[in-house]
Amino acid sequence: MEEWRQIGTLGELNAAGYQTRSIKDEVRDNLILKLKTKQPVFEGILGYEHTVIPDVERALLSRHNMNLLGLRGQAKTSLARAMTHLLDEYVPRIAGSELNDDPFQPLSRYGRDLVAQHGDATPIEWMSRDERYTEKLATPDVSVADLIGDVDPIKAASLKLSYSDERVIHFGLVPNSNRGIFVINELPDLQPRIQVALFNILQEGDIQIRGFKLRLPLDILFVFTANPEDYTNRGSIITPLKDRIQSQIITHYPKSVEISRQITRQEARLTPAQSDAVTILPLLEDLVENIAFQARESEFIDQKSGVSTRLTITAYENMVSAAERRAILAGDTQTVARMGDLFGVIPSITGKVELVYEGEQEGASNVAHNLVGKSIRKVFPDFFPDPEKIKRKRLENPFEGIINWFSRHELDLLDDLSDEAYETQLSRVTGLAELVDHYHAGVSNTERNLLMEFVLHGLAEYSLLNKSVLERGLAFKDLLSSVFSNDLDLDED
Repeated sequence: MEEWRQIGTLGELNAAGYQTRSIKDEVRDNLILKLKTKQPVFEGILGYEHTVIPDVERALLSRHNMNLLGLRGQAKTSLARAMTHLLDEYVPRIAGSELNDDPFQPLSRYGRDLVAQHGDATPIEWMSRDERYTEKLATPDVSVADLIGDVDPIKAASLKLSYSDERVIHFGLVPNSNRGIFVINELPDLQPRIQVALFNILQEGDIQIRGFKLRLPLDILFVFTANPEDYTNRGSIITPLKDRIQSQIITHYPKSVEISRQITRQEARLTPAQSDAVTILPLLEDLVENIAFQARESEFIDQKSGVSTRLTITAYENMVSAAERRAILAGDTQTVARMGDLFGVIPSITGKVELVYEGEQEGASNVAHNLVGKSIRKVFPDFFPDPEKIKRKRLENPFEGIINWFSRHELDLLDDLSDEAYETQLSRVTGLAELVDHYHAGVSNTERNLLMEFVLHGLAEYSLLNKSVLERGLAFKDLLSSVFSNDLDLDED
């Protein structure tokens, strides 16, 4: 490719035997090469290996324009951007061409005139694959001029041209994306009359700008993204346009916690200082991912809206920051994230979910705390015996000693406890360390402390202990005593 880039004129390009291809043929050929040589096609797109990606590959092999249909946060745009890796690293165009003219088949008046004037001496330049990707977010105020073009009176005046001369046209984003990939995100948000303007481009290659009817066989791979029409009441894809988009591919959320965890690790933006200072154990990673899974089943959340994977990514970042802040205040240079740090994710949840009426009545913060609690309850039986099963089958209760301790004591776990003070507090609970050692022998001391705190949270979620949120942390106490205490408070009132 470096040898090709030394070529600077049309004559040299022709003498070298360069062959141009349409973008869809180019993508198809490069995809076939990657498939044959077992190279990864869409690196960094996780969870779609056996579902979405094969559908995308089939569409590209068929040289189709496509629509990626799915709820928010399903990597639709990331998938579209990854298609640039299927383009040649560099391709030639006529130097200075607004429409990225192929030197052998110039499309614009500028390109045709330049070749007619200079012939083999026509100067060429090389476009990188990144220059051949254009992305536009569809909004209701997008106009035909934005996408297709309009007459430019300043051009007409400065060049002293008649308005009937095509050189007075200022081309929009779509013609300027000739020989590239053009992505329109949130297609239903385009007004119907703007969608109509795309008809001929997708089918015949004609564009209409005011009084002009130009035959421009644009060479573009179109990729659209959209939410399901039954969710987005802001608009819809009009039927004739849908008919012209050859492939529609359905995306989805991660189907397992493991895939979701991999996505979060990949996408979370942590500074090197955070990565060095804070250790996140697998238990907390599982809890963060399960928050999203619980949200996707919650009766308080609008499931037609979806729960983006961005929820777990930002939640993970907030949990790390909660641990980092605690360590800074305690004067520690390093720390391991605790269960208490998990509640630092609440702001990441409240802004990422759309509540139904019942959820609005409950309140965004209460819904977020509820999701964290359900995540703890879901993961708890993976680490310790299921309290529900113990109760149902009347088995010996391994938590009895811990529960009995709380009948006589209370435990406060404040946010700003140093690691040493944190371990001291947990060690006060009779039977807690022994329980963890029994079911998780040989774990490190830091993981042991985390599991000890996890037991307390789990018992609270199964209504065997009472957990209350303090201004600066959490308090655990006996369930019955807290009930009686509430009764006394009511009596006093």
